[in-house]
Amino acid sequence: MVEYATPEEEWHDLLAGTHPHYQHSSPLRFIPTSPRCKLCRVPFRAPGALLFSRFGFTPWEKNPRICRRCFEGIEIHAKACPGALEDGHIAGAEVEVSMLFADVRGSSELARQMPVLDFTSLMSRFYRVSSEVLFEADAIIEKFVGDEVVGLFLPFLAGRDHARKAVVAAESLLDATGHNSRAGPWLPLGAGVHTGTAFVGIVSSAENKSDFTALGDSVNIAAHLASQAMIGEVLVTDPALVAASLRPEGLERRHLSLKGHPIDAIVIEHRHSP
Repeated sequence: MVEYATPEEEWHDLLAGTHPHYQHSSPLRFIPTSPRCKLCRVPFRAPGALLFSRFGFTPWEKNPRICRRCFEGIEIHAKACPGALEDGHIAGAEVEVSMLFADVRGSSELARQMPVLDFTSLMSRFYRVSSEVLFEADAIIEKFVGDEVVGLFLPFLAGRDHARKAVVAAESLLDATGHNSRAGPWLPLGAGVHTGTAFVGIVSSAENKSDFTALGDSVNIAAHLASQAMIGEVLVTDPALVAASLRPEGLERRHLSLKGHPIDAIVIEHRHSP
C-alpha cells in the first residue's frame, strides 16, 4: 500500500488517475446492470440500483457517470484534511486539466427581445444540451453561470487524452446548437479550450457548503479565451493543441491579449457554408 507524505500528493494521484485505488477491481462490477459508476462500479439501473441507491449510490450531478457516494467520500476526506482556512477548508492538488468554457453571445440582447418565459426555456435547453455533450465526453460540469458553461476534463475520468476530448466536446457543442445547420444556430455560442496546471479540489465555506472546482491562472486564461471567440468559433491554445496531439495546418492562428497576457490560439470554425 502506498503511503503519501502529504494529503496533496494523494489528491494529485487521485485526480491524475494514477492512485493505486484505480488499480483494484471493485467486486461491485459483478452486480448487474450497466451503466455504472466509473470509480466504484456500482450499478445505476435495476436490479442492483434498487438496493444501492438507498445508500447514496446515485449519479453525481456534476457527472452522472460517477456516483454521489464516491464524491461524498472525497468530500468527507476534504473536511478531515489538515490545512483548514479561517473561513473554511480546502482539499485538492495542482494537476494538469483541460478546460472548456462556452459563452452565449449577445445573451443580454436576446433577453430583451424575447418574452421572459421563452428566454428561460431557451437557456434551459442550452443547459440540457451542454450537459449531454459534456457528460458524453467524460467532463465534469464545474458550473453553469448565467449564459456560460464550464467543463473540466481531468485525467482520472477523461483519461490521458483529456485535451483532445475537450476540443472534440467544444466542436460537438457548436454542432448541437446548430452552428453547422442551414437555419443557423438556435443559440449563438463561442468557446475556448485551454490545457494547463490548476488547483482542482473541494473548497468548503464557513457555512459548511462544499463545491468541487478549479482555480488558478490557467482557469482565468480559459475564461478570457472563450470571451474572445466569435459566434461559431472554438479558440484553442497551443498547450491544448500539443496535449491533444492536434495539428493546426490550414487553421487560422490568432494573436490575443487576455487581460494584458499575450497568447496565441488557433481558430476552429463551425459555420454553415451556403
